[in-house]
Amino acid sequence: MQFEPQQSSPATPPAKGPVVWLDMCQAELDAAYDQRSYAPNQPQVLKRYAGNSEIARQRLGQPQRFSYGATAVEGLDVYRTAQANAPICVFIHGGAWRAGQARDNAFMAELFVNAGAHLVVPDFLAVQDAGGSLMPMAEQVRRALAWVYLHAQRFGGDPQRIHLCGHSSGGHLAGVLLTTDWPGMFDLPADIIKGGLCCSGMYDLKPVRLSARSTYVNFTDETEDALSPQRHIRHLNAPLIVACGSLETPEFQRQARDFVSAVQQAGKPVQHLLAADYNHFEIVETLASPYGLLGRAMLEQMALVALEPHSA
Repeated sequence: MQFEPQQSSPATPPAKGPVVWLDMCQAELDAAYDQRSYAPNQPQVLKRYAGNSEIARQRLGQPQRFSYGATAVEGLDVYRTAQANAPICVFIHGGAWRAGQARDNAFMAELFVNAGAHLVVPDFLAVQDAGGSLMPMAEQVRRALAWVYLHAQRFGGDPQRIHLCGHSSGGHLAGVLLTTDWPGMFDLPADIIKGGLCCSGMYDLKPVRLSARSTYVNFTDETEDALSPQRHIRHLNAPLIVACGSLETPEFQRQARDFVSAVQQAGKPVQHLLAADYNHFEIVETLASPYGLLGRAMLEQMALVALEPHSA
């Protein structure tokens, strides 16, 4: 007697919930705004940020610390170059809006100092210390940048050559700064930023608001609109670089592409950089090398060349 082989039935895919954003259900959207599942080495990379920042201070010396506001957190670190009237790069650190500090985000200081520029890294409050609102954080980084423009000569900086870069949630905040109405809000020139780099950021907050980040950020209609850089490109007055890694979540990559497309449609200069085989946390480390993707891009944007290492 012959027996027909049994046909195995295909596994039933798990049920998918209702679509929340694009083609994603809630679980998929939550994962799309949580880089940890895409970057299992996050803890090690964050330790490198802090460790390499300490090495930079050992080589360069401690930064000058200035206050840009009345509260304790409203301070900024300035890593000074030896050249007088030098250009300035302001770096806005990331941390999902709820972590990070200037001291642990200075690993790129040698790149700028050795190339003849000052590096400025501001501190600002975390979202949980502002009742879940992003608005005070945005207001602080705006005041920090305004302080740099108004007081650059206190540390030998040229206020007419301020460049900006930011990573992750700091990439979002850098986008906010680049699309700020400086004349209307601060009575400052519209072009106080001469060039910007937004790395691995979020530029329209609508899908972010729908994600699990809303469990610790108190999104409102006002916040979503006011702090979505893609909606305020009319105020962009500087050449822009938008970067992300090929190993970041597809949603972060889409955010970068859409922001670039919107800037292009507005007829403004923008460059899109995709770092092959870098995840969300690794990509910003390339800012510390003149031969890294971001380090090279910033030196070119600032018209600088890497010089011999600084001797403390």
